[in-house]
Amino acid sequence: MFEFGEDKPKEECGVFGIYAPDQEVARLTYYGLYALQHRGQESAGIAVSNGRSINVHKGMGLVSEVFSDRIVDGLKGKMAIGHVRYSTTGSSLLANAQPLVVHYQKGMMALAHNGNLTNASDLREELGKNGAVFQTTVDSEVIINLITRYRRDSLEDALVKTMMDLRGAYALVILAEDKLFGIRDPLGVRPLCIGSLGGRYCLASESCALDTIGAEFVRDVEPGEIIIIDEEGLHSRRGLMITKQASCAFEYIYFARPDSTMDQLNIAESRRQMGIELARECPIDADLVIAVPDSGTASALGYATALGIPFGEGLIKNRYVGRTFIQPTQAMREVAVRLKLNANASVLKDKRVVMIDDSIVRGTTSSKLVEMVKNAGAKEVHFLISSPPVAYPCFYGIDTAEREKLIANKLDVEGIRKYVGADSLHYISEEGLLRALGTESVCLACFNGSYPIPVSNLNRGKKNFESQNIF
Repeated sequence: MFEFGEDKPKEECGVFGIYAPDQEVARLTYYGLYALQHRGQESAGIAVSNGRSINVHKGMGLVSEVFSDRIVDGLKGKMAIGHVRYSTTGSSLLANAQPLVVHYQKGMMALAHNGNLTNASDLREELGKNGAVFQTTVDSEVIINLITRYRRDSLEDALVKTMMDLRGAYALVILAEDKLFGIRDPLGVRPLCIGSLGGRYCLASESCALDTIGAEFVRDVEPGEIIIIDEEGLHSRRGLMITKQASCAFEYIYFARPDSTMDQLNIAESRRQMGIELARECPIDADLVIAVPDSGTASALGYATALGIPFGEGLIKNRYVGRTFIQPTQAMREVAVRLKLNANASVLKDKRVVMIDDSIVRGTTSSKLVEMVKNAGAKEVHFLISSPPVAYPCFYGIDTAEREKLIANKLDVEGIRKYVGADSLHYISEEGLLRALGTESVCLACFNGSYPIPVSNLNRGKKNFESQNIF
């Protein structure tokens, strides 16, 4: 028997930026980060610029824990950027919290980054040989070192040169001088969008953050595009041109809030279509369809509607459980599952149940959920997953663990079914997922091992994968 931990991949990070001299930019950024809290719960930070200097406040914890009214009111300026973090590269330490702020020859600069560089170790070694000093262990500091190294006359030219050196996934918001910059990696793996607020502009990882502050969605930042926002408005410059886009499929499956829209695809509708595809691929004669909330809900509703089976709230989520906490013993880990989700016996008793979740990464939580539903009186539990099996690690900003810890790398579907204790188990096919999304411009590397961006030799030695070098 294998020992697996949490079933879900860990969140990435969320970034927000706004240029609005006539607005309370720190407070708007605070609200924007609140809307993006699901993308990272380890640290939060806001940097504000008055055009001459940058003031920053950041700390460990949730947005509401790091910022008070007094702190937010003290951050005065005409533009701001913010960040919520889950560590994918670098330890969970205050030194690694973002935004990163630096003093250099041309002034000050602040940077917030969502994503992960695949060649960060190589770049760090090269920069170190040339005298660069690092104060953190995050790859975001590599980016800011490259920008300052290339900074001669035009900051925009320095950003283009930096993009030429970077490999991996990144969405960046940068404060420098009297401008706000937004940059998206050439494949568009990590999301970034533009909003308009009272004639001014803002940037966010997800459109839900724009809705929260009352901004109007303008468009997504194009892959490889550099957005410049200043007193004259919004400008665009092409950084790198790549003909193929590969947005992260897990944004649509799990990470993004259902009220967000990314690259013209609404998250809730995409998940509903996944449920419809599951109904097409695996129709089950059942009495009830339930979801593992919240990211499985839209797919479960789609499945239930497609087959005419009643949908019920068989699992109730405790809305007051926030970040994952330490569970020192196996017994306490089992209590933690029940603390987050509880089976509704009055709905489940004597029912043949289809339970839909978005993914299985390691397997343990899934087995506890199946057991919980059966103990509540369900006669059968058929487990359907709205993603293909996660058999490969992600190098682009999601913590899916090393490959040997992924249950789909150890067991086939029948083996996983036995492990989780379901009466049947079906994963959506890659073809079904692409039909649900209505596009093939997504990264499926964690399902099939076909990585669209090269990984450094350091990572290559640790994990087994294929690479399609498109640069």
